[in-house]
Amino acid sequence: MTGYLELRDVAVSFNGFRAVDGLSLTVEKGELRCLIGPNGAGKTTALDLICGKVKPTHGSILLNGRPLDRLEEHEIARAGIGRKFQIPSVFKELTVPQNLEVAYCRKTGVFANLLRFARSVESDGLEKLAEMVGLEDCLDAPAGILSHGQTQWLEIALLLAQDPQVILMDEPTAGMTAHETRKTAELFKRLKGRHTLIVVEHDMSFIKEISDIISVMHQGRLLAEGTVQDIERNPEVREAYLGSGGITGA
Repeated sequence: MTGYLELRDVAVSFNGFRAVDGLSLTVEKGELRCLIGPNGAGKTTALDLICGKVKPTHGSILLNGRPLDRLEEHEIARAGIGRKFQIPSVFKELTVPQNLEVAYCRKTGVFANLLRFARSVESDGLEKLAEMVGLEDCLDAPAGILSHGQTQWLEIALLLAQDPQVILMDEPTAGMTAHETRKTAELFKRLKGRHTLIVVEHDMSFIKEISDIISVMHQGRLLAEGTVQDIERNPEVREAYLGSGGITGA
């Protein structure tokens, strides 16, 4: 079975330890896939492999039939892969729209970005983007005073300003309040279909709210795959989570 994004028997080792060991995933265009598993299962490394931060020692990764594993990290980004890391990285001294200006700018270099501030024809669109992620009341505020959840939303908006085909997110709700988590779930449900999303997350209530399909990793391999109900009933998944707080605390 071929899909939009494919990992085919992918493996990578660090100092003799196989962090990902023969992982195969098929994700369809517009799908929201959640990637879960006990600590050390290889989830973040799988995202690192897709975005090119880490190169596989075996296997292949394809986007719409195009091999990604042969490309450099910046080439993979240009091919349409966007990555949000666990720790937000924004320009704290700039306002929300100014952060989005920098992300949107097609040209490289600080000077080109600064010129854009003086003659932005896309400002209305960028403000609508800020509104979409829930930051419409923070347009004049420097990013440094945003709450943790708002900073996470700004970084998601920075990715969206670059219009990636695939968005990779690593624990996007970590540290969020319950209210912020609910708003993030609503945002993700609006994004799927327009973008393909792969989300590594531990909050099972959040996963139940947003996921199309869940892939469970264990010891670097794909252990199980299916709907929330399929995964919760799977005896191998339950066994893998023994001693780690159970799947509901994943």
